[in-house]
Amino acid sequence: MKYTQHKKAILLLEDGTIFEGKSVGLEGTAFGEICYNTGMTGYQEIFTDPSYFGQMMLTTNAHIGNYGVNEDEIESNSIKISGLVCRNFSFNYSRDNATDSLENYFIKHNLIAISDVDTRAVVRYIRDKGAMNSVISTDIDAIENLKKQLADQPNMEGLELASKVSTKESYVVGDDNAKYKISALDIGIKKNIIRNLVKRDCQVKVFPYNASFEDLQSFKPDGYFLSNGPGDPTPLVDAQKVAQEIIKRDLPLFGICLGHQVIALANGITTYKMHNGHRGINHPVKNLINGKGEITSQNHGFVVDKDSLEKNNDFELTHIHLNDNTVAGMRMKSKNCFSVQYHPEASPGPNDAAYLFDEFIENIKNG
Repeated sequence: MKYTQHKKAILLLEDGTIFEGKSVGLEGTAFGEICYNTGMTGYQEIFTDPSYFGQMMLTTNAHIGNYGVNEDEIESNSIKISGLVCRNFSFNYSRDNATDSLENYFIKHNLIAISDVDTRAVVRYIRDKGAMNSVISTDIDAIENLKKQLADQPNMEGLELASKVSTKESYVVGDDNAKYKISALDIGIKKNIIRNLVKRDCQVKVFPYNASFEDLQSFKPDGYFLSNGPGDPTPLVDAQKVAQEIIKRDLPLFGICLGHQVIALANGITTYKMHNGHRGINHPVKNLINGKGEITSQNHGFVVDKDSLEKNNDFELTHIHLNDNTVAGMRMKSKNCFSVQYHPEASPGPNDAAYLFDEFIENIKNG
């Protein structure tokens, strides 16, 4: 890819709508489903979150890159978004512990990004029209060709992406003398989830997305975890079978986001693609068990169907999203299994949802 700065660029949506901007660093073209995140900070964690694989990220915060990057503030081993659309990109940065600029970070990872876009207009548009595929490109004289390529891009609904971000080989994190052992199915796991479990005296073995229950059981774990991740949960048949086997044996199970949806599907509860997903660090959730509110971090485009959940007598709704009354958490009434649709490890509250990891450990103790 060729490096340029401030070359004209465009954001083209699948319905033909065009927004103009300027290139941040690399020339080129990138495709992905357009989505937006309302977080004021944490852009590096967003860009490296496996749950965003295949997504064209639009940041609603006006300034991106102003505090640079730090190699310790990553959620995976690489950038996972397919491209970035922003208002103002900071080529200069100021922070004592920054290790590099965001511009250099993008160049290192071959990420296409454009700035000087009217991001408010884009957000208003896709809020009305819904999530759709998009392309950003510096090849502004080939719009018809871009439209043809964009028309060939697969729809996120029905798309299996966990295999694109999962580990290829199992690996272990944590002390050999840890009190608890956790088998985690990686369908897009974030590093900070593992850190939170290790902090609670757990040794975690992370398994590939297509691992069987027998594979996870071979670690002789005290508990099982189903991770977050990208794409539609429906095609993840193997993961659903793993959840079914764990639940059948009444073993401690905790799921987050995509893992939460997998648990639902494994029990005949349906999911659906949202008009626009939840992506930000200020989403209000109510815990229906204790009546308390939580400020949560969320990033998902699919959700568990509330009517389907409430018709299942084995489950109860435990958390509700206060903006739209969608399902934010559930648990089984007679099995050692619970899950949430948000990210307790992201700590936006900052500690509103940290209790969920403690609850998992308590379930292991009492299991």
